[in-house]
Amino acid sequence: MTIDAARAAEGRKGDSAALAAAIGARFERLPLCRWQVMVRLVVGAVTFFEAFDQLLIAYALPDLRDEWSLGTSQVTALMTVGSIGMLIGALASGRLADRIGRVKVIAGCIALSGVCNLALTLCTSPEPFMAIRFVQGMAIGGEVPIAATFIAEITRAHQRGRFVLLYELVFPAGLTAGALLAAWLVPVLGWRWVFALAAIPGLLCFALARWVPESPRWLADHGRHEEALATMASIEEKVEKITGTPLPEPAPARPAPPAPARSGLRELLSGRYGKRTLVIGLLWFTGYFANYGITSWLPTIYEDHFDLDLSTALLYSTVTSCAGLVGCLVVALTVDRVGRRNTVIWCMAAAALCLLLLGLAGGDSATGILAWTSLAAVFLFGSNICLYLYTPELFPTRIRALGSSVGGAMNRLGIILGPIVVGAIYAGGAMGTVFVTLAAVALAGSLTAAAWAEETTGRTLEEVAP
Repeated sequence: MTIDAARAAEGRKGDSAALAAAIGARFERLPLCRWQVMVRLVVGAVTFFEAFDQLLIAYALPDLRDEWSLGTSQVTALMTVGSIGMLIGALASGRLADRIGRVKVIAGCIALSGVCNLALTLCTSPEPFMAIRFVQGMAIGGEVPIAATFIAEITRAHQRGRFVLLYELVFPAGLTAGALLAAWLVPVLGWRWVFALAAIPGLLCFALARWVPESPRWLADHGRHEEALATMASIEEKVEKITGTPLPEPAPARPAPPAPARSGLRELLSGRYGKRTLVIGLLWFTGYFANYGITSWLPTIYEDHFDLDLSTALLYSTVTSCAGLVGCLVVALTVDRVGRRNTVIWCMAAAALCLLLLGLAGGDSATGILAWTSLAAVFLFGSNICLYLYTPELFPTRIRALGSSVGGAMNRLGIILGPIVVGAIYAGGAMGTVFVTLAAVALAGSLTAAAWAEETTGRTLEEVAP
């Protein structure tokens, strides 16, 4: 590259950074109205059904085990293979979304997941089932962090926590809906009907393409200045039409430093962002290790250890999921006052206490496990949903999806290892040790947040991560 070409490239980077900052300032003046709600609903519907797909395996597993005469190792493989796919999908989607755009990746993931659900209904043995679940896991793992990134990029700093987390409620709501539907359908119709119904939402890819614009922040950061300006102007026009009042002048944008010559994984793992990546990875891992260590094995524990019938076992597990949804709602309504850091610290600490008390009691009754795991779920779900808000805030636009996907990959690692560790301990008959172990993991997450997490409440994205 010649000296003149290098200078021109640096100038373009500087222009992109300045335009991204200006677009951020323009988002800050947008009042909350029907436009943001519409986008949140469309993207939220995608996330809802991805969550729905994620949990179905836990409720189909008892039926699959009987139909295919599965042993313990095969049950564990069926439970975890989708999570392995999610881990890979999360890592791949972050780099892809930072290169080709947020909306394209989200639409592709929901379409692929729908096709996989149809294919699952045709399986007659565990081997093809696991292969398809792996591919579907890649789609689910790829969509969720990118959707969180996109919603963060179209939201202003004021009450961003409430807006984003009310969107993120669709994920635990999807988990709960999947639990309710599966608890009703699996005993009556069998597992195939559940996956057949779950294929229908794949059609949402067309709604995304029609109604959801690409992130103007991403367009500006990638040098697509005319598209960024046109998209931002279109958004402002729609907001003005809905509100019926002209928008105020945007505040002066802070001078934005040009992007480094090499961003991507190297930037993510070094300097200020390297520390944030480590902390956020630990929080995702511990939160989901404890969460899925509990929820994935509950139906089996109720059925095998306490001799409950399948319908009752699924009902008890559904109560725990519903309790977690309540925790998510409370966090969504309070996170802008309490702060991201404090929310994670205290929710993880409270979950650790609940699990420790259950472990010390030994888990002697099904109702005791129901009560304490439901209370722990309130805090674990609340802490974990906060991470969907917190993670995109910590990284700049150029690596925001990649940073979010690393967090998503660590949560998948927790989802994989949590059920494996719990299964190993449970197989040894040490019920109390299961919950003490999960309490220790949750406490580690709380201490990590207390020691190293930064507060982002009330700050613009460009201020937190220039």
